[in-house]
Amino acid sequence: FTSARLSNLKRHLKTHSDEKRYLCHLCPKAFRTATLLHNHVNTHTGTKPYKCSECDTAFVTRGELSRHRRYKHTLEKPFKCTLCEYSSVEASKMRRHIRSHTGERPYPCDLCSYASKDAYKLKRHMLTHTGEKRYECCVCRARFTQSGTMKIHMLQKHGENVPKHQCPHCSTLISRKSDLGVHLRNLHSYMEEAIKCSACEAVFHERYAFLQHKKTHRGGKRFKCAQCSYTCNQ
Repeated sequence: FTSARLSNLKRHLKTHSDEKRYLCHLCPKAFRTATLLHNHVNTHTGTKPYKCSECDTAFVTRGELSRHRRYKHTLEKPFKCTLCEYSSVEASKMRRHIRSHTGERPYPCDLCSYASKDAYKLKRHMLTHTGEKRYECCVCRARFTQSGTMKIHMLQKHGENVPKHQCPHCSTLISRKSDLGVHLRNLHSYMEEAIKCSACEAVFHERYAFLQHKKTHRGGKRFKCAQCSYTCNQ
């Protein structure tokens, strides 16, 4: 990070500190900067000072407004991957995407060997340890630890009440049409930059085919620790 203004540098340095000096007077939360606290207090009061000039929507933070304009109006994707054709509306999504190339998983679980490319998936995984069931079926009120498990339950148990969208490329059934679109983009779209299998010489231009291929290597763990009996696939 570089800046022409000392005040910007001081503000940026606070993002590297764990100190949270700014306390919310409405709840126990604390924040590193006054701006973060101000945005948080707006969530309590309902104040949305950042208004879109092209529609009637308003937002708590400037960042939310910028994302809204890109998603709904300008359709701009300023963050572009240097390794493939992927581009993103948000920097955080680009960082997560880059990890699909590097294989980095910086969010490890403290209770098992699981590690994730992003913090949200780690939080979702932790529910499997705590047993907390945050997702409720709207038909029978059964509860589940993960939203994906709940969707499968609804399709299998309440199929007559849930619209089904069949993926034209695999056996997946999806309840919402928008989710089908996400599924097609993530798994079945052609990728200019091929994915190479780390266990053999196979290469793939479709993520679904790559994932199906990876299952053929599940039996063998090629990498062995020289100090103990631990083995792994990567």
